[in-house]
Amino acid sequence: MTQAQAHHALAGFVHRAWNEGRRCVLVITGKGSFGSLGVLRQATPRWLADPGLRPMVLAIQPAQPKHGGDGALYVLIKRRRDRKD
Repeated sequence: MTQAQAHHALAGFVHRAWNEGRRCVLVITGKGSFGSLGVLRQATPRWLADPGLRPMVLAIQPAQPKHGGDGALYVLIKRRRDRKD
């Protein structure tokens, strides 16, 4: 994906997860190549901190090795306060 495509896909993914009441999602960014940090790996935390997504994101944590390790992130989603579960 290009950065613009990835940014758009991430925003849609987080919005859907929040609307569905999900609490944790796995975002796979890739590790980069040849010892350099991947562009998407570096950009994803910034994008999640943008004003459009920040109100839905509780925290970001590196994934466990079995879920992608350095090439993935757990995104904890805030609870929707307007939902009746």
